[in-house]
Amino acid sequence: MEEMEEELKCPVCGSFYREPIILPCSHNLCQACARNILVQTPESESPQSRRASGSGVSDYDYLDLDKMSLYSEADSGYGSYGGFASAPTTPCQKSPNGVRVFPPAMPPPPTHLSPALAPVPRNSCITCPQCHRSLILDDRGLRGFPKNRVLEGVIDRYQQSKAAALKCQLCEKVPKEATVMCEQCDVFYCDPCRLRCHPPRGPLAKHRLVPPAQGRVSRRLRPRKVSTCTDHELENHSMYCVQCKMPVCYQCLEEGKHSSHEVKALGAMWKLHKVSPRRTHPLVPRSSDPPVLLQTVPSIENSVEFEACLVAQCDALIDALNRRKAQLLARVNKEHEHKLKVVRDQISHCTVKLRQTTGLMEYCLEVIKENDPSGFLQISDALIRRVHLTEDQWGKGTLTPRMTTDFDLSLDNSPLLQSIHQLDFVQVKASSPVPATPILQLEECCTHNNSATLSWKQPPLSTVPAEGYILELDDGSGGQFREVYVGKETMCTVDGLHFNSTYNARVKAFNKTGVSPYSKTLVLQTSEVAWFAFDPGSAHSDIIFSNDNLTVTCSSYDDRVVLGKTGFSKGVHYWELTIDRYDNHPDPAFGVARMDVMKDVMLGKDDKAWAMYVDNNRSWFMHNNSHTNRTEGGITKGATIGVLLDLNRKTLTFFINDEQQGPIAFENVEGLFFPAVSLNRNVQVTLHTGLPVPDFYSSRASIA
Repeated sequence: MEEMEEELKCPVCGSFYREPIILPCSHNLCQACARNILVQTPESESPQSRRASGSGVSDYDYLDLDKMSLYSEADSGYGSYGGFASAPTTPCQKSPNGVRVFPPAMPPPPTHLSPALAPVPRNSCITCPQCHRSLILDDRGLRGFPKNRVLEGVIDRYQQSKAAALKCQLCEKVPKEATVMCEQCDVFYCDPCRLRCHPPRGPLAKHRLVPPAQGRVSRRLRPRKVSTCTDHELENHSMYCVQCKMPVCYQCLEEGKHSSHEVKALGAMWKLHKVSPRRTHPLVPRSSDPPVLLQTVPSIENSVEFEACLVAQCDALIDALNRRKAQLLARVNKEHEHKLKVVRDQISHCTVKLRQTTGLMEYCLEVIKENDPSGFLQISDALIRRVHLTEDQWGKGTLTPRMTTDFDLSLDNSPLLQSIHQLDFVQVKASSPVPATPILQLEECCTHNNSATLSWKQPPLSTVPAEGYILELDDGSGGQFREVYVGKETMCTVDGLHFNSTYNARVKAFNKTGVSPYSKTLVLQTSEVAWFAFDPGSAHSDIIFSNDNLTVTCSSYDDRVVLGKTGFSKGVHYWELTIDRYDNHPDPAFGVARMDVMKDVMLGKDDKAWAMYVDNNRSWFMHNNSHTNRTEGGITKGATIGVLLDLNRKTLTFFINDEQQGPIAFENVEGLFFPAVSLNRNVQVTLHTGLPVPDFYSSRASIA
């Protein structure tokens, strides 16, 4: 392992890496060393100015900031944005009761960061000392570079492997091998020196002795005891300002606010301040002092109570997280068992088909051996048809896996982590009043489709300013209220509500003191039927849109998928599609799909779509590449396809020219579904929405 020691040393300081960071060029630097070699570039050389001037920018010139993409699944939950359409919005903040709401508030400027994490000057540049690539730092500074935890682990293991070479620091002649290290004394001892110089009694009995390897690692990880200037982070404190009563550096004296103040040597003032309490403030007992001192004892005991309460609250959070962990693991196991069952069923089905095909092949080989021409010709046509039929069955996806190996589960823990980082004590000043109750402006509140826009304001005579507002909606079924927006804006649009539902909305204001009472409750009614168009953003690139995205066709001979803009997870929804062009008898497909459905194959080929595909003579239902319920009757130019999604009864039904096509196509459908169509260049369809449920279906549903 000694051959790799140079790989574990920083090219700047020559020592083992301390808190290494990874540059985009794949080389490493100590975080402190990276700070030391920063250079501030002129404004004209910044990435923004070079892009504006049209000059080339290499991959290493700057770091791209990650963008947070916030969207909500329509008709399945809440997604909101604040502010007016013509003005920039204010990000959401943390609500007073600790609930985390997106988007997050901008963090306050750091005031207690170490020098390595402090903000860097604008347009700072760092040059890799190994490959000499120059990088312009973004607003995050050195925090934008990831930490190399693996390299830290390798260094720890390397140093532990050399721990046997650690020697006693107190042996007079030939140092013996060290057996322990005292963390308080920071000294390595052999056994004789430990017994002689560090006896386990008296004041030394409380010292902690650790193995040499552990002591070496803890010494390396121990923070450096270097006091640096807060105004000039690269300079150490060297003097003491008597007027401001604070240590300063020499640069503060030359150009800072302490240039005209009286200063003294830092060491002399340190000794003076150490003896001054003993000389100027002796502890002289007085008759009145004991009662005053005893009055402070209860408050000190209260701090112990407060500490116990804090520990209990944190333990409750940990217990809740462990319970949620068990629930999520149960869901993962359930998904695992489901995938295994589907794969086993497909293997069993393929085994039966393989046995049948093998038997047919052996039979064909025996028939070929037949020497009777007339007898052979009597059965040859039928045998050839059987062979072709078997071949077609194998070609229709029998061997295509019905279940992907990837899990459709994705854990989003970023809101919880940010909430944990924001966990802090809240100090409330009882003397400051809470803001007045906001007033909902009814003339500006409205609904459209499955979205709601609300507006509010502070009372005209209110004198207490509000720092922000909390908007709450119920679930559309008279359930509990939940927060959908927290921020400074006085207008908010909430998307993704359920159709044909009644929501209750209310708002309250807050400041540092507390929260105001709720406003009056406003009742909002979403649209009974959905008005929507096709979505160019989620469609395949071969799809061609026209007629305000209501009419689609395709530029390819292969089937391509396009989805509607609105998703459904509750209620009964009906829409129609008319066939504007139908050439060469293609087989378009109509139905519903998830947002992540495959866009380059026929609708229904994967497990994310439920569809009916139809030609000029007949139709089939298809899901997960499984074809069922062949029904006579096809489509021509001018035909109308109706799709009825009943999420109350969890069914999907299809119609051709106002007549139901086959039985109920799919049952037990639940979740979030988007209208979907797959077609090629021989087909053009037009979407018709905002339609009521057909009368005959409504009457049938009422009877059922």
